Amino acid sequence: MAALRMVLALLRTIIFQIAFLGGSLLLVPLALLLGLVGQGQLLFIGPKLWAGWFRLCSRVITGTRIEIRGTIPPGPQLFALKHESALEAILTLWWFERPAVVMKQELRAIPIWGLASARHGSIFVDRSGSAGMLREMMRQAQAAVKSGRPVVIFPEGTRVEVGEAPPLVAGFAGLYKMLKLPVVPVAIDSGSVWPKSFIKYPGTVHLAVGEAIPPGLARADMEVRVHAAINRLQDASR
Repeated sequence: MAALRMVLALLRTIIFQIAFLGGSLLLVPLALLLGLVGQGQLLFIGPKLWAGWFRLCSRVITGTRIEIRGTIPPGPQLFALKHESALEAILTLWWFERPAVVMKQELRAIPIWGLASARHGSIFVDRSGSAGMLREMMRQAQAAVKSGRPVVIFPEGTRVEVGEAPPLVAGFAGLYKMLKLPVVPVAIDSGSVWPKSFIKYPGTVHLAVGEAIPPGLARADMEVRVHAAINRLQDASR
């Protein structure tokens, strides 16, 4: 039975890749075009359509269901997400309204997609953690908040395996201090369904939106609370 399950999952994953990438060939250039000519809400239609296509393909083809516990608050907030798979990296564009997502600089080099993503306001950072990089991240995050947008970050810095809970990256505390916004922690257990390996499995991904952590706390207190909140689904995943 296990072998059959894997074969079926492999076939569904291949079909998903063909469908999603095929649709992306149309939707990503459209997102770039709208980003170049559009303003205001029009600027974000392309990314929303692309993320919606991903959501549809993952649900219908791979059998990935998503259960959201709690309510995602609107407006400028600092959202801190657990990161176990590519799924949440893409669906941030669907779950949040006009998000400024902090992501690794390497993604900026993807043809067309990188340009489109930069145009709609993603914040690209060099993971070396240089002072110049941190200043630029702060500048872009401040600009996003001034325009009424939420800032979305994966504070552990990178995608991790199920059960792993590395410490928060240094830049997150600086962002929290500068923006003076509540941190809304979001726990995700996507790694078992969407592992780093090629094959994706049917199942339910849980999104648990935690209580907002107020601004102005001491760094150590804030980091302990955020780290515990984004990892609260880990015990259930093992």
